[in-house]
Amino acid sequence: MEFKISRDFIVQIEQYVSENKEKELQSLLADVHYADIAEIMGELDDADAIYIFHILDSEKTAEILLELDEEVREKILRGLSPKEIAEELDELSTDDAADIIAELPADMKEEVISEILDVEHAKDIVDLLRYDEDTAGGLMGKELVKVNENWSVLTCVREMREQAVNVQRVHSIYVVDDENRLKGRLSLKDLLVTSTKTPISDVYIRKVDFVKVNTPDVEVARIMQRYDLEAIPVVDELGRLVGRITIDDIVDVIKEEADKDYQLAAGISQDVEADDSIIDLTRARLPWLVLALLGGFVSVRLLNSFSGAMNDHKELFFFTPLIAAMAGNVGVQSSAIIVQGLANNSISGSLWNRLIKEVLLSLLNGAILAAILIAGSHFLLGVSYEVGLTVSISLVSVIIIASLIGTFVPILLNKMGFDPALATGPFITTSNDICGILIYFTIAKVILGF
Repeated sequence: MEFKISRDFIVQIEQYVSENKEKELQSLLADVHYADIAEIMGELDDADAIYIFHILDSEKTAEILLELDEEVREKILRGLSPKEIAEELDELSTDDAADIIAELPADMKEEVISEILDVEHAKDIVDLLRYDEDTAGGLMGKELVKVNENWSVLTCVREMREQAVNVQRVHSIYVVDDENRLKGRLSLKDLLVTSTKTPISDVYIRKVDFVKVNTPDVEVARIMQRYDLEAIPVVDELGRLVGRITIDDIVDVIKEEADKDYQLAAGISQDVEADDSIIDLTRARLPWLVLALLGGFVSVRLLNSFSGAMNDHKELFFFTPLIAAMAGNVGVQSSAIIVQGLANNSISGSLWNRLIKEVLLSLLNGAILAAILIAGSHFLLGVSYEVGLTVSISLVSVIIIASLIGTFVPILLNKMGFDPALATGPFITTSNDICGILIYFTIAKVILGF
């Protein structure tokens, strides 16, 4: 059953803290998951949160550290000595420990690392800190189980038992040569049914998916998603096995990428949260709002150039919001599908075939919408068939152009090295609004004359 954090529960914790009842607090939180405790600490003031952190055992607080919001974690770590932080890191896997150390001030990192009791653990953490955080090297952990291709099954089982002590979950057993180069993987089933004297080289699976240390994290996520992997080995430039990436790390990457794309689609240029300062939120939102404002000026200028229509066909201006809205909506729909396809690496076929498909789709949608528009504008608004036909032809043209822009802009951005998610935000909406208005009045001028 899911644990629910209530206001009464928070009040009870605050009361125990104020009365310095350590045993009661420990008992109250004994069966509460560390992720829920992290959320509770986020609801408390700094002093109470630090108090709770100090009374819990390091095995639990180490996991809590990972779940805390960055601001709360920073305050907690600021109140700990390098030795106390090192004790927490001793309980964490190397990749999680490296993430924590990366957040520390530069002058404190060396002190904390020097206080870690397990020398091998410290060396592995230092090695991970060399890699960029958005690469496979920055994601991987050093904990894994590997065997030598020259070992027998009996030797392999003995070595695996020793290695598994430091591994929380054994997803795969990797096979390496004498130079630690990745050769394949070992099936646990094959290991169990094979004679103990059989060399591993006779039974291991030579086909194995892997990534290199400099592979971008989003590419790692794509590979693991495509092949339904729970873990994937990481090799260096020489093909040597240096770590593995597990699914829990990839879930975080997918979530962060989705959050970033969602914010870009909403016209937010940098990663922000609702609790960030007004200055940070303004920096993130203002650039795209300025772009939208400039686009609005262009639209006004276009409308002004067609002011002659006001004399004979005033009703044309009543349809301007409709045309602009349809252009923006169609463009966002098309770009959203393409961006999703690019993210999933499912865009295939030639651009020419995609062009034909988009034109046919736009013609079908446009024809249906145009028929509704002609009927609605005449019977509900009393607009002449001539004007209704003009608007309908413009609508079909705008839908075709907007869909093509929405399709090819994200593809172009992707080829230029920009995030294609930009094409689902104000950029595509503003450009389609301008194109829609220009196409609408140009067609109206040709048909109606003004």
